[in-house]
Amino acid sequence: MTAVRTGPLTGRGGARGPARLAFPTVDEVSRHCLSDDEPETVHIEVHLPGRPDARRLWEAFRRALLVHSRVLVRQAPHRWYRRSYEWELTGTPDVDPVSFAGPGPDALARARARSLALCPPLSESPPVRLEVVALDAVRSVLLLTLHHTALDAPSGLRVLATTAAFYGGDGALHGGEGTATTPIAPVHRAPAGLHRDGRMRGTRPARLAPDTAGRRRRASAAANGMLLLDLPLPPPAPAAPWTVNDQLLVAASLMASRWNRSHGRPGRPVRITMPVDDRPRDLTMPLGNGTRLAEVPMTPEDLSDAPLLLARHPDPAAVTRLLHTTAQRTRALKSRARAPLGPGAALLTAPLLPVGVRGALTRGVRRAAAPWTSTLLLSNVGRVPYPLDFGEAGRARAVWFSAPARLPRGLSLAAASTGGRLHMTLRWSRDLLDDTAGAALARLFEECLLLTYGPRSAP
Repeated sequence: MTAVRTGPLTGRGGARGPARLAFPTVDEVSRHCLSDDEPETVHIEVHLPGRPDARRLWEAFRRALLVHSRVLVRQAPHRWYRRSYEWELTGTPDVDPVSFAGPGPDALARARARSLALCPPLSESPPVRLEVVALDAVRSVLLLTLHHTALDAPSGLRVLATTAAFYGGDGALHGGEGTATTPIAPVHRAPAGLHRDGRMRGTRPARLAPDTAGRRRRASAAANGMLLLDLPLPPPAPAAPWTVNDQLLVAASLMASRWNRSHGRPGRPVRITMPVDDRPRDLTMPLGNGTRLAEVPMTPEDLSDAPLLLARHPDPAAVTRLLHTTAQRTRALKSRARAPLGPGAALLTAPLLPVGVRGALTRGVRRAAAPWTSTLLLSNVGRVPYPLDFGEAGRARAVWFSAPARLPRGLSLAAASTGGRLHMTLRWSRDLLDDTAGAALARLFEECLLLTYGPRSAP
């Protein structure tokens, strides 16, 4: 996805008004497909052992927004016949995005519900909302909500890191650690019936079987459900070629396959959309929607492994082989240059037709492509590269985030690591799962993740 570097405002504007910036591809596609009943929100949740001072936090967040001027945007007024949507870079906030919620038995639950159901408006700068929730007399939670048309989770974490640095009086604003690159393993020839990347020829991907009690009914105020998991990090596997991200992919694919089998769904191949983020984590990080999407086929290289993976007690050797295959595919996908949403999206958003016409085309293509959409989305930011140290309020003890879970996928998983723990979020469309089914799916994911802990060597 496309992002813009922070720094001085650029673009049209000057004396006549704010500088303007045409919507990049990802922003435009998101804007075309907005829906009131499935809000396009990103939720980030930071748990602190103490409570920050309200005035100091407000000032630190305001200064962070000024440093990251790309966050201070609103959508410019537009007509359907214009050639593009445009961001107005305002330079200062239109509204105060910070609020404080007192302690209460369900204060955090209500804040989470607001984060999932209520998008910060694109018409006001910035399209973000920071809510400080007091858990009790001591502990607190910072809950940041972003409009995903404008910003993604890594951008939100970068803004919170700058806020923490200002709050703690760190004028140096140290950046995060760079992302290490991994040598690319050779890609073996695909077996008959498979594409080179592991996709089965001419086969639609699996869709997660719906499970809702009684008649399905959409509630626009609560279109997504969410569950947060606090898990141990997968133990290191010496000399193994796979990463924790590969283990999460395998666990998610086993979860989806086993869920569908228990609900009588046919055994179609699982495909998982995986955001890839190559941006630095210091102040040079381009903010916006800065990841590119890769689709990972989770088909075993040897198709005879499929029944072994779906057995009541999955074969450890088959799990090991799937981990090896997945590691090979993800390395190849990460190294491959690709437009943020692929060439089709770049063509749809080219400013050749009025934006209103392009919007209708984009929605039509999305509906037509729905059966070929991947099974689920898995977003993993890895170890949070910032200390998120808020002085007397302490360092972050846990960080969760979640991405929208719109149909036709209807399910997103998000992972972050803090303090040696794995913080997973499952988020689902309520047209797909109710809360009881979502909790059952989360338990199944934990079981499937444990299956990836055992392998230690090549088959």
